[in-house]
Amino acid sequence: MDNLPIFLGIKGKKVVVDGGDTVAARRVERARSAGARVWVFDPHPTQELQMQLGDPEVTHHARLPTREDIRGAFVVWGASEDDERDTRLYQWTREEGCLANIADRPELCDFITPSIVDRSPIVVAVSTGGVAPVIGRILRARIESTLPATFGRLARFVGQFRARIAATFPGGRERRHFWENMIEGPAGDLFLAGDTARATARIEQDLADAASGKRQSTGEVWLVGAGPGDPDLLTFRALRLMQRADVVLYDRLIGEDILALVRRDATRIYVGKAPSDHTMSQEEISARMVRLAREGNRVLRLKGGDPFIFGRGGEEIEVLAKAGIGFQVVPGITAAAGCGAYAGIPLTHRDHAQSCVMVTAHGRDGVLGLDWEMLVRPGQTTAIYMGLSALDALTGGFAAHGIDMSTPVAVIENGTRPEQRVVTGTLADIATRVTGAGITGPSMILIGSVVRLRDTLNWGSDDAVHEMSLASSKRFDL
Repeated sequence: MDNLPIFLGIKGKKVVVDGGDTVAARRVERARSAGARVWVFDPHPTQELQMQLGDPEVTHHARLPTREDIRGAFVVWGASEDDERDTRLYQWTREEGCLANIADRPELCDFITPSIVDRSPIVVAVSTGGVAPVIGRILRARIESTLPATFGRLARFVGQFRARIAATFPGGRERRHFWENMIEGPAGDLFLAGDTARATARIEQDLADAASGKRQSTGEVWLVGAGPGDPDLLTFRALRLMQRADVVLYDRLIGEDILALVRRDATRIYVGKAPSDHTMSQEEISARMVRLAREGNRVLRLKGGDPFIFGRGGEEIEVLAKAGIGFQVVPGITAAAGCGAYAGIPLTHRDHAQSCVMVTAHGRDGVLGLDWEMLVRPGQTTAIYMGLSALDALTGGFAAHGIDMSTPVAVIENGTRPEQRVVTGTLADIATRVTGAGITGPSMILIGSVVRLRDTLNWGSDDAVHEMSLASSKRFDL
């Protein structure tokens, strides 16, 4: 970091603002919101700044400041946009020992004035170190749109229970669980809905149950779909649960950039399964989840794609339900949708495909017995999961059953990720093209006339980001 992020306590302290325009007005507003006594210096303040001068804690001096004026100030803001005036002001702050910030003069700043999202007592500050303030404002706007205005009031409400919670829960993990369940559970929902009385009653009951030992010690399991690879495709709910989990069981399709969003002190357990190479069997994974939940953990089962689309989520929750373990399921963007979109191949299109069939090439005992005629029909897109290792068997099966081998096919490796590569061809030659391209990573196979739309709809065609080099594209694309 180029700067140390801190929040200064300036309530009741003297703050000087030198300037008369919009920048100065914002500085006055910021200082007053934190309870400072503000002295403003400018002979001709704009109307926007004049609107701030009615505050009894704001003193306006219709002149330029002197060194004596800043004596005793805790913070001094220079906002005159006059280089000579700003430089002189900064020199006085060196002599008087004040913290200084001169607008648009980073070399004359002891601190950066960040963009702020104010949900007092919750305050979020965003800074780019003075390098790109516009980016800071854009980030602030995004945070503003996702952080409810009522969160500040919620913080003040739950804060009144802080001492009782600390006394009730001597252990750090139990205390953290109670806080998170209180804020994100029924009590928090009731308060945000405006029912403070019922929210208070719920918290009181939960505290009483905890003090008497009635609270359940069993944890919970969350089956969360992480999507096809791009972290930006995570849902808000998935990200929230990732930040709350005590233990994370994750697959081989979960990249480091997604795993980095999990709470830092959570225990991580790799349970990845590749063809013929299983770290744990499915039965062992389910048993591990039950055991961890019974120990009181909140267990995150993080899966690539969607848990219920060839993710064995149904099998896992059957085990959890039988064991009496509470669970939640969070859908994710499935690989067919994500890979198709990032490769410029729509799964449906009025002129090409009015339906989409999703199928896996592998079952419990290897390659499945497939309904070949059903898989390749006019007006349909077929998405084949986990089919790369069986590509020769698939194309051979289509040929043996008389399927039109000129049907377009796309194989998308590492879909939605920076290293995404796409090879297109037909049922007749796709296996040869894939071998020639050296495709070996997790891949989605799309079959149907929609593949032909890739040439015009491939919005993610940046060679360095989404697919093979231009030379490789010319070699392997139709």
